[in-house]
Amino acid sequence: MTLREIAQEQESRNLSPQACLSQNSRGRVRPEEECQVRTCFQRDTDRIVYCKAFRRLKHKTQVFLQPEGDHYRTRMTHTLEVSRIARTIARALALNEDLTEAVALGHDLGHTPFGHAGERLLNEIMPGGFAHYRQSLRVVDRLEKNGEGLNLTWEVRNGILCHTKGQPAATLEGQAVRLADHIAYINHDIEDALRGRVIYPMDIPLEISNILGFSLSQRVNTLVLDAIQASRGRDAICQSEEVGQAMLALKDFMFASVYTNPVAKGEEGKAQELLRRLFEYYRKDPDRLPPDFQEIRIQEGVDRAVCDYIAGMTDPFAIEQFSQLFIPMSWAVK
Repeated sequence: MTLREIAQEQESRNLSPQACLSQNSRGRVRPEEECQVRTCFQRDTDRIVYCKAFRRLKHKTQVFLQPEGDHYRTRMTHTLEVSRIARTIARALALNEDLTEAVALGHDLGHTPFGHAGERLLNEIMPGGFAHYRQSLRVVDRLEKNGEGLNLTWEVRNGILCHTKGQPAATLEGQAVRLADHIAYINHDIEDALRGRVIYPMDIPLEISNILGFSLSQRVNTLVLDAIQASRGRDAICQSEEVGQAMLALKDFMFASVYTNPVAKGEEGKAQELLRRLFEYYRKDPDRLPPDFQEIRIQEGVDRAVCDYIAGMTDPFAIEQFSQLFIPMSWAVK
């Protein structure tokens, strides 16, 4: 037996009947010879971690635009926290941790520069709209590996597409990532907002803290344990009524106090105008697009190529491009 076959046998023996076994995967768009060492989901995880879009996450905004300080979250650190929470839930429920990890690490690959402000802008100006979860799937299907895509398994691709809203993922592993995403961002955004003095500990409603806890670790622990207990033996990842309602109330608090707070989000208008100007520039002069996007321009149109290019930018790169194109440079004698 190969190491992969041994791992598959261990999955069959140790995982829950509700788990998605790698040997039962619906496969890839393009059939490939199986790896002798890794299961198909382990292989997908490696492909995601080694791709360019994953590396760019470290320079993309989570909530605060280009914060000064080393300890604010980026899209990369958010992704890693989602992975850890989702794997904890999966392990406790005897689900497939490899599938869970692959979905978690790939779920935000299509996120724009400047966080959801960038996403809203592209959704406004891109014909047909824009959503980061659809773009994440496009990244792994079309944009990575010089246009070939990563050729991931159906289960990973489904989990990436369904990680935020609409139809739940077809696997419990994908559903675990969806809940973990919400648990992670609400709680680390609270910590970042406290660090930035946008809110203070006493601002969090007492009735929420009495249920979920008064610190980040207490809240995450409560939410994870509740998900495990509520989901055990079920065909869906879920929460108890009390904890689920408290989490929704906490999310409402964050939208009112942080996500729409002019102190925290005051620069978003500038970021959106920057991206709008870049989009208009490359739409008018698509020959200036990098070579990687010229084939997309021919096959799918200028707007699609420009959108893919801008959505893939990091915050610093977008600012640099704007400066080069629209900010006069100092004149110097050479």
